[in-house]
Amino acid sequence: MSKDGTLLLVGTAKGLFIFRREAGSDKWSIDGPHFAGLPVFSAFYDDRAGRSDLWAAPMSFHFGADLVKSADFGKTWDNPEKRRIMMPKTTKKSLENIWQIAPGADKDTLYVGVAPAALFESHDGGETFKLNKGLWGHPHRKKWNPGFGGLCLHTIVTDKKDPNDIKIAISTGGVYQSADGGESWRVTNTGVKAYFMPDQFPEFGQCVHKIARHPKKKSTFFLQNHHGVYKSTDGATTWKEIEDGLPSNFGFGLTVSDAGSVFIVPLEADARRFTCDGKLRVYRSRNDGKSWEPLTKGLPQKNAYEVILRDSVDSNGTDIFFGTKNGKLFASGDDGDSWKMLEGSLPEICCVKAYSVA
Repeated sequence: MSKDGTLLLVGTAKGLFIFRREAGSDKWSIDGPHFAGLPVFSAFYDDRAGRSDLWAAPMSFHFGADLVKSADFGKTWDNPEKRRIMMPKTTKKSLENIWQIAPGADKDTLYVGVAPAALFESHDGGETFKLNKGLWGHPHRKKWNPGFGGLCLHTIVTDKKDPNDIKIAISTGGVYQSADGGESWRVTNTGVKAYFMPDQFPEFGQCVHKIARHPKKKSTFFLQNHHGVYKSTDGATTWKEIEDGLPSNFGFGLTVSDAGSVFIVPLEADARRFTCDGKLRVYRSRNDGKSWEPLTKGLPQKNAYEVILRDSVDSNGTDIFFGTKNGKLFASGDDGDSWKMLEGSLPEICCVKAYSVA
């Protein structure tokens, strides 16, 4: 058990739920729904530089997506007169959704990934944001096509020791990375298959669902693709398949625990987006994808046709969490060996984010 408490932000199709567990306890408190009735696809807790800021991105079907903050764990939320994230008029695009909120390397930098496939950045703790022009002006951008969930920049991976290192994933564009703090971007999809394209190994256009970095091996990354599970050992530049032993290579969620264990939840196929054979099985690899083992203790193994979305799997230490579109929230406190259901009747779960809190 961690000496710290645990904060779990659960964004759903009908609002944000805040779960808290005190240090040394197995009991959870639940607060919400915040933004009742509105989908929340991204959330983030910022405790850098003495902050205790909750960020969330509720999306109104009438007024669009908004980025809001709470400094008191959700008791109150700010409502700035001018929205923090807006597409500049020069882009001739409107903001469709906010998919990711992520920290930069220094204490004041925040990144936000949105649809239509754009990156916003703040260097003053979220007071102001600006569009990353290097990515927006990339020559590939006009050739990116939307996936089933739209043309979304859904994953941002930064390096605490190198503020210039930023890696992103776009559906459907693939993996891009910057070595100069976002001034320029290069595409790094070598080895990732796009079976739906004439050239099945294109330079870009892959429908990457999620990427994650190994906590101890900084050059090792894992990737869940639209059909395909991959590993990179050269800083997310080239990729090799690691799907032997899995019942399917299709899925969305992906996380790596502090112990270095990789977790995914395979789904049958793009046309059958539910768990394989009606069994809710989390697959874990403790050897960087060389082999996989199904984890079932505490999970339903009959008529469990669940769907787990791309940001609905997360880890904090050796605690692993995931949520389903049917509103079930599961947790493991032993690196996946056993599971229990924290809640079984939430709205459709869109994102799960776990943090340690004092």
